[in-house]
Order: sequence, then structure tokens, then C-alpha cells
Amino acid sequence: MTGLKWSRRTTDKVAVLLSKLGIFVSPNTVARLLRQMGYSLRVNHKMLPSDSSPDRNQQFEYISELRTSFQRRHQPVISVDSKKRELIGNFKNPGTRWDRSPILVNDHDFRTDSIGIAIPYGIYDLLANRGSIFLGISHDTACFAARSIATWLCREGLVRYPRTKKLLILADTGGSNSSRTYAWKTEIQNQVSNRFKLAVTIAHYPTGTSKWNPVEHRLFSEISKNWAGEPLTAYEKILKYIRTTSTRTGLRVSAYLDRTFYETGLTPTSEQRRQLCLRPHDVLPKWNYTIEPNTRSKTIYI
Repeated sequence: MTGLKWSRRTTDKVAVLLSKLGIFVSPNTVARLLRQMGYSLRVNHKMLPSDSSPDRNQQFEYISELRTSFQRRHQPVISVDSKKRELIGNFKNPGTRWDRSPILVNDHDFRTDSIGIAIPYGIYDLLANRGSIFLGISHDTACFAARSIATWLCREGLVRYPRTKKLLILADTGGSNSSRTYAWKTEIQNQVSNRFKLAVTIAHYPTGTSKWNPVEHRLFSEISKNWAGEPLTAYEKILKYIRTTSTRTGLRVSAYLDRTFYETGLTPTSEQRRQLCLRPHDVLPKWNYTIEPNTRSKTIYI
């Protein structure tokens, strides 16, 4: 390393150091010269992937093939994920807004001071450029995720695609829609595939690549910008900000409140596993599989 490549010194301190060398310039001149040399104030960028899996590129290529195949046949493709839980109350919400005075909020984010929690589960319809958020109030579980998808099908999905027999779901590898757990698969079997007689193909993004999941940068980011700097003090307020989210490219978002209490730690029974009609794909079966409807099973919808 030759010479100084970076510095935390302010332009005022740089100007003082230069004056000691007989170079008298103002801090503004220092800033202008630094910009001319290609320097600026920088922050860390989360760009380096932590997952060095050799299958990463192959999975991205396969997801692209699946998307193209479904879209060509006008079959629904949805991207799903859960957003971080939000405390409901007079708490600080990151972001800025134009106002004459700042909003005063609690100096600490204590769970005991909140009205409750909100867990947004997002579904982004790639063909229609429409988003749906299901706001849970208890826990982010596989049952909650599958029920959100089933409710979306009832209220929106089958209205847009009334004749479809197939559905493609793009999801992360962890959380409530984890590729490593049976709970996610059996819930999709019972609540989605069996109920609507759909062949549900699921493709998971590799670990550490969730930012490429369309629901993240096409839906969640827009919602965060819409409510930036606004304390989320009530469920109705959150629903309002979600429903008023839109973009110049035509994105519109619906929102629903799910007051069901979802228990954690539930595991599928051996009978539920036996009734799972799962067909792994030839390409990376740990991340890609299709769940066919099992018409012989007796399904109980929660």
C-alpha cells in the first residue's frame, strides 16, 4: 500500500493539516478537490455474498428458466417472504419525512410498551405487478405462510388466473418457508395444493441471496419508503400505508390483517409426511420440487 487511500478526517481537519505545510485552503476547497479526485464519503455496501456454494449460479439460471416457462404460458408466478416484525406503538421508525417539527417517540423500544407486533408476509405477483401483505399478530410459522398464500389465491390469485392448474413460488431457503423443514411442505400440500387442486412448484433462492428475491426489492422496499419516518402506532395505520404504496411502474398493494394465533414448534405427523406428494426436480432437488395435489387425503383447513 503506497500513500493514504482513505481517511476519517473531516475537511476542517484536513485544511488545518495543510496549513501546517504552508498550504492555506478552506474546508470547502478541500471538499471540492477531493470530489475532483474521485473521493466522497462512503459507507459499507453489502455486496459480497457469504454463501460460496458452487450451485449458486446454476440455481439462479434454473429459476430464470422456470419463470420464463410459467410466464410464457400465463401461469402465476409469486415471490414470497416475511418482512421483519414491527412493534406497534410510539416507537422510532427509520427514515425521514418533510415536516415543520420532528415527531416525538419513546426513547426505548420496549416490548412491554407496545400494543402488539405485526409480522408482514408478502406475496408479489410478478405477471400482474401486484403485491399483497398479510399482517400476522403472533408468530411467523409455516402454517401462517401457507395460509397467506391460500388466502391470496382465494381473494386475488384465482381471480386473475381462473383456469390455472399450476403455481410457481419463489422463496428463500430459511424462515417460515424454509426448504429444510417438512412443516412448510406439508402446509403447502394441505392448504394450497390439495385445496385448490394445483401443482405447486417451489424454487428456493440459495442462502445469502434473499436480496434477489423479487418480493424484497419490488414490494418490501417500496412499503418501507412509503412509511419511512412514521411511527407505526396502530394496525390500521400500518394497513393504510401498505395499501397506499404504489410506483410509477404500476405497482399496487393490498393488505389484510390476520388475527389468528399461530403456535410455534409444531411438527408434521408421520401420517402428514406419508401423504406428501412431493416430486424433487432433477436440477438441485434440495431447492427445487413440485407438490402435486393428493386427492385421496383428508385435508383439514385451519
